[in-house]
Amino acid sequence: FVLERLDGRWLLAHCHFSVEDALLDPGATLATALERRNRDLELLVERRTAELNQSLADLTAAQARLVQQEKMASLGMLTAGVAHEIKNPLNFVTNFAALSRELLDDLDAEDDPEEAEALRADLRVHAERIEAHARRADGIVRAMLDHARTGESARQPTDLNALVDQHIDLAWHGARARDPSFAVEIVRDFDLDVGDVDLAPQEIGRVLLNLLGNAFDALTEAATPEACVTVTTRRDDSRANDSHIEVRVSDNGPGVPDGLQAKVFEPFFTTKPTGQGIGLGLSLSYDIVTQGHGGTLDVEPTPGGGATFVLTLPRSVPDVDEAG
Repeated sequence: FVLERLDGRWLLAHCHFSVEDALLDPGATLATALERRNRDLELLVERRTAELNQSLADLTAAQARLVQQEKMASLGMLTAGVAHEIKNPLNFVTNFAALSRELLDDLDAEDDPEEAEALRADLRVHAERIEAHARRADGIVRAMLDHARTGESARQPTDLNALVDQHIDLAWHGARARDPSFAVEIVRDFDLDVGDVDLAPQEIGRVLLNLLGNAFDALTEAATPEACVTVTTRRDDSRANDSHIEVRVSDNGPGVPDGLQAKVFEPFFTTKPTGQGIGLGLSLSYDIVTQGHGGTLDVEPTPGGGATFVLTLPRSVPDVDEAG
């Protein structure tokens, strides 16, 4: 304190300083201290910002790994299904090729022109069947390769019923490969008017595998008697602007409790035991359908028990980037 009498009045001055001020170099001013303090704060902010950026990068990388893990789980199901599904067309190719070789031997030894022409007709039929089954095998392998690719696949006109049918077979054989005792009846109810739909086959195929796999798991875990999955496709022309298609995957399992229906599409939400799922399948499927295709993905109870997942897509998908 400093006391001073001036013009009959006492003046009182009170001064204080912080620890930092007390540590100033001799001759340093308060402005110097403030400048140093500002520099220290700027360095602290830069360091904290760098730490936050690194944390964000780590979280982004972890998210990418989890997404890839979920895709690889889908690929694993697909690969297991391919091993079984591809046997049938390859067996047909092998058998028809062997029969064609025998027919060629018969043709070489045949002198009757009519019999020779009949043999040639049989050879043409065998060649057509070999080509058809080879194309089927090629389609199955392409589906597997599409799922293995990273990045987004391009949308293209796709026979929706054929895509759904193929992935039902792959999902079923994949489940059988994991558990030979797996037994679920599958009912296919396809609308022949669905036709081609503008979609990314790789992405929608992944959605179908996820929905079917979840239905199979629910039935297996609940040991549902007379377990059944029904897959339907429908074309809806009732909307004013454009027609839509609907794919419904229904099961007669335990269903989704009312309190959880709003959460099933949230990232990392799962009802499976620890280690059997990370809860990203439905979340990724939801993003593929809604953000990538301008459609909807919902869950609703099935009359009599079970759950139904409803996938709706516009037949002609608008450009999402332009639409946004």
